[in-house]
Amino acid sequence: MPIGFMQIPVGIAGPLLLDGVEYTVPMATTERCLVASTNRRYKATHACGGASSVLLRDGMTRAPVVRFSSAKRAAQLKIYLEDPLNFDALSLTFNKSSRFARLQSIQPAIAGKNLYIRFCCSTGDAMGMNMVSKGVQNVLDFLLKDFPDMDVIGISGNYCSDKKAAAVNWIEGRGKSVVCEAVIKEEVVKKVLKTNVEALVELNMLKNLTGSAIAGALGGFNAHASNIVSAIYLATGQDPAQNVDYHDGKDLHISVTMPSIEVGTVGGGTQLASQSACLNLLGVEGASKDSPGANSRLLATIVAGSVLAGELSLMSAIAAGQLAKSHMKYNRSSKDISKIVS
Repeated sequence: MPIGFMQIPVGIAGPLLLDGVEYTVPMATTERCLVASTNRRYKATHACGGASSVLLRDGMTRAPVVRFSSAKRAAQLKIYLEDPLNFDALSLTFNKSSRFARLQSIQPAIAGKNLYIRFCCSTGDAMGMNMVSKGVQNVLDFLLKDFPDMDVIGISGNYCSDKKAAAVNWIEGRGKSVVCEAVIKEEVVKKVLKTNVEALVELNMLKNLTGSAIAGALGGFNAHASNIVSAIYLATGQDPAQNVDYHDGKDLHISVTMPSIEVGTVGGGTQLASQSACLNLLGVEGASKDSPGANSRLLATIVAGSVLAGELSLMSAIAAGQLAKSHMKYNRSSKDISKIVS
């Protein structure tokens, strides 16, 4: 029941130099300091040759939960699903749901007489949740022929796992899994970031690692990765750990590993005018005509590269004692941004 639209300020940061290409990154946020800070850290990585990224995996998941009258019967289906001889028939059934859906793997987990079946598939340039759900339903209907006593409790049993912090996504990955890295020269750390390598490494150990462990963080050993992810997701219509160490004895090597970046460049909110324009700004609007899935994979690497800059930004501000000062300067501003834009 739509009644209108909620305006969120959109800023741009950049250029982000990633894999030899420059990107101007749109960020939708009410935190003014976030865009300015990220933009400053793009400058640091740009001055040192930029960042590089590698896409490790690309597969969306859905895991229905089914129930049998006995654990033995549930185990029989588990064994059936794990048998390589059955995969081709299951894959053919799954793939009928879409031109782009391609089943990659099936990972069943048993809990008594309940079976959780984690399906993973490629989804082209779409984030793909609906696509995967359709394929899963096809397979469940197919399985009922040989397992008529199977009771489908739900299309999602949280073993997927969708929109929740879960170890399975951290270990197995969900959506796009990306690693991104950069080497920041010692002099750039001092001149641009206003701190030093030793201070950043120590802060990373005590804040991101030890502090996160004390807090019981699940995979989120970072400073504020979700800040960057949310801002880019909002701008582009979309529904993370860091490590830092020494490099060559004096420079800073920084990397982010993000095993679960769930993005798409078609479908959902990507069709809205403003979000579509932001995707176009990045050069990833719509589906890739030459290589299906290429646009969404590129968007995932841009997200990871931006998170890397954002992590470097906040860590540097804290190490240099500038965090409170910068927030007081930007976030307490009384300027009406809407009037400036209009």
